[in-house]
Amino acid sequence: MTHDLTPKYTVPGIEREAAGRLIGVLRMRLHALNDLHLTLKHVHWNVVGPHFIAVHEMIDPQVDQVREMADDVAERIAALGGVAQGTPGALVSERKWDDYSIGRADAIAHLAALDVVYTGVVEGMRAAIDEAGKIDNATEDLLIGQLRDLEQFQWFVRAHLENAGGTLATGTATSEAEAAERGAELG
Repeated sequence: MTHDLTPKYTVPGIEREAAGRLIGVLRMRLHALNDLHLTLKHVHWNVVGPHFIAVHEMIDPQVDQVREMADDVAERIAALGGVAQGTPGALVSERKWDDYSIGRADAIAHLAALDVVYTGVVEGMRAAIDEAGKIDNATEDLLIGQLRDLEQFQWFVRAHLENAGGTLATGTATSEAEAAERGAELG
């Protein structure tokens, strides 16, 4: 859905039209982070198996930090003069990805699916950083800090999926379902 996101005012040193483009970039990051927060909580509630407690407890700090990231992005949108549209309807209608598809499942299956989710979020964040860097270094800096944390979370997830030789069990899986199936074989 295309919206004119050009604000009536913005921060000093940025043209309103450029701020509108940046608000659009940040709006998609807000959706991605809100979606990730809910997906992580879903995994937290629906993980089972012998690795349950380790994964259950690993996920909660990620949930909290991703919620803080979403808040920071929303506040940056507002500072730029935009509207931080954080409603579920806006997220669902504007996102370019499908809902998380794994229900109650073994911990390793969920982690394998989460690896695919994190890959999508990290790739989207990198693209947003590239766009933000053309317009505003302060926003770029915010996103770079978040990227480091997201990559660390993906590393935590991948540590459960990697063998001693450095190969990920999920290999080239491109969907959550395919990754979860491969992960379930490990569990």
